[in-house]
Amino acid sequence: MASQAPQNTLPLFYKDLVPISSQEHGSWRARPLAGAHFVRKEHAIPITIDEFAVAQRFYPIIFATGDNPVPLALMGLNEGVNTFFGEDGMMVQDAYLPAYIRRYPYMLARLRPDTDELSLCVDPTAEAIGPFEEGDLLFDGDQPSEAVKSILAFCEQFEQAGQRTAAFVAELKELDLLIDGEVTIQTEENAQPFIYRGFQMVAEEKLRDLRGDTLRKMMKSGLLPLVHAHLFSLGIMREIFGRQIAQNTLPENITA
Repeated sequence: MASQAPQNTLPLFYKDLVPISSQEHGSWRARPLAGAHFVRKEHAIPITIDEFAVAQRFYPIIFATGDNPVPLALMGLNEGVNTFFGEDGMMVQDAYLPAYIRRYPYMLARLRPDTDELSLCVDPTAEAIGPFEEGDLLFDGDQPSEAVKSILAFCEQFEQAGQRTAAFVAELKELDLLIDGEVTIQTEENAQPFIYRGFQMVAEEKLRDLRGDTLRKMMKSGLLPLVHAHLFSLGIMREIFGRQIAQNTLPENITA
C-alpha cells in the first residue's frame, strides 16, 4: 500500500491525507474530535441530494459556480462567516449536521491513478488517530476493527450519495435549468440593499416552461422534488441574514 494519498487537490477541510494501514497504524486508536473547529470559518458546505429533504429546513441550498457545480448548504451569506458554529467549534443551535462535516477527518481516496480502487484515508493534522491510550483500536490483528468498518461504511455511503448527486446536477445542466443567482435583502437601517451573488440556482421560469412529458420524467426520476426542495430553501437566506445581524457579522460593504 502507498505510504500517502495524492496531495494535489485536497477537498475542503483537509490539510493532508494518509491511508490507514495495519502496517503503520496497527496499534493506533481513533478518538472523536473535540468540536468542529475546522468548519468555523466556512460558510458553504457541500451536501448530497440524499440530504436535501432535511437540510432545506435549516440552510439555503445553492449550487456552486463553474462547469462542475455542486450543491452547497449555506451556514452564512459571506465568506468567513458561519452562523451555526461558535468559537469553540460547537453548534450554537440545534440543526442538521451535513454528512460532509460528519465524515471529516476521514474519506475514501484513490491512491493510484491506474486503478479505481478507493482506500480509507485520514487527515493526520486532525489528530483523530494516534498511539492514544483511549479510543477505539483501528485494527484487530491485521484486520480492520469494528470502529474502522463503521467509518468505512459511512464513507462508502457518502461516495454513493455523491455519485447520485453528480447525476442530478448533470441532469439539471442537460435541461439548462441552472442560472446565475442573485438575492437582494433590504433593511430599514440601510438605504441600499444587501445583494448576494456568486452562486447558481434553478430558474423557476425555465422550470415552468418545461413540457409535460419532461416534468413527468423529472417526477418519476425524483428530480422534481429535489428541485422544489432547493427552491423552497432559498427563503431561509433571510433567516441566515438575520442571524448575521444578531451576531454582528455583516460586512461593512452592502454588496457581497
